[in-house]
Amino acid sequence: MSSGPRYVRYLILAALTICTFFVFSRNAIPIPENIGSKIDTYKGAISGYTSSHSDNASPEQPVTHAPSSSVSAPVAARVNATFVTLARNHDVWDMARSIRQVEDRFNRNYHYDWVFLNDKPFDETFKKITTALVSGTTYYGLIPEEHWSYPEWIDQEKAKKVREDMGQKKIIYGDSESYRHMCRYESGFFFRHPLMMNYEYYWRVEPSIELLCDIPFDPFRFMKENNKMYSFVLSLYEYYDTIPTLWDSVKKFMGAYPGHVAEGNSMEFLSDDGGKTFNKCHFWSNFEVGSLDWLRSDSYIDYFSSLDRDGGFFYERWGDAPVHSIAAGILLPKEQIHFFNDIAYYHIPFTHCPASEQLRLDLKCHCNPNDNFDWKGYSCTARYFDINDLEPPEGYPESN
Repeated sequence: MSSGPRYVRYLILAALTICTFFVFSRNAIPIPENIGSKIDTYKGAISGYTSSHSDNASPEQPVTHAPSSSVSAPVAARVNATFVTLARNHDVWDMARSIRQVEDRFNRNYHYDWVFLNDKPFDETFKKITTALVSGTTYYGLIPEEHWSYPEWIDQEKAKKVREDMGQKKIIYGDSESYRHMCRYESGFFFRHPLMMNYEYYWRVEPSIELLCDIPFDPFRFMKENNKMYSFVLSLYEYYDTIPTLWDSVKKFMGAYPGHVAEGNSMEFLSDDGGKTFNKCHFWSNFEVGSLDWLRSDSYIDYFSSLDRDGGFFYERWGDAPVHSIAAGILLPKEQIHFFNDIAYYHIPFTHCPASEQLRLDLKCHCNPNDNFDWKGYSCTARYFDINDLEPPEGYPESN
């Protein structure tokens, strides 16, 4: 029976090892010191800008909630990046599901921050649940009223009539006022919130998404090291009745700012006739990893401001997905847009699942390849491969 004392010694040694690991590995992420200066840098880009607050805190000292029992990865191993979510308090449980997907499949190894934004103050339940699930530091921001309201040049009666007409036609979100504010905010303001100012890259996460495979690499680092500005996993055609004059506004912008139009851009992804008309192809923006510096650039700010002045966010129902996609397509060289084939993703009703069986096995995927939307008729992903002269990924149906 001499194994008894030896077993106890093993237990004591294991406990001491674990305690030592936690003492030396725990690394709370500090509040960014230069966030105030970065806010000042971009104030001039927003007409009527006033600093927003993270609930009741100033931009220089935002409300943060660090997890109480996580072990942070070394800061040097991470890119200056964050997850970002626009959500409301009633989204808490759908958001909890998304966070677990992201943490279990990726962030438990990296502990990136997470910024939550809301046009109303977050309640304690939302903060408590999300903080407990995120392995990085969580930040909670209040959207300033001027970014979630009508600009002075919008005729609100005209906008109301448009919503009523679209509602009668059963156009999805056609009668929603809040959806329009959301699309405008995601198109032109989220990246200028004070809590976002200290980051270089963002990963947008929405409630009730699924990540269907492990992510054994850092997408943020991939973007930075390969000079990528925008990325996607799903693409499709937009519902034309929501954007009938969007391309007219885009052409007006290109005429006014020809220097912002990039050489070697992705116009062929967006148009079948050299830019005369929009073919409605766009990247689905409920998943996107991108450069915040690009979104804050003169070219993007001028692009958004030009579109915003035309009023289509309210007089039609312009979505942030085509707005972001067209911007990436005309303002960036095509090689700066990336398709993450190895990030398997689901957002109702579409799935991206890697076509390669070996890749799915390697990444411990649980998606059904028959559900993959990439090569179906309503997807634009094949067009992306064509215009970039890329070989289809392994398992692509036509390569067999």
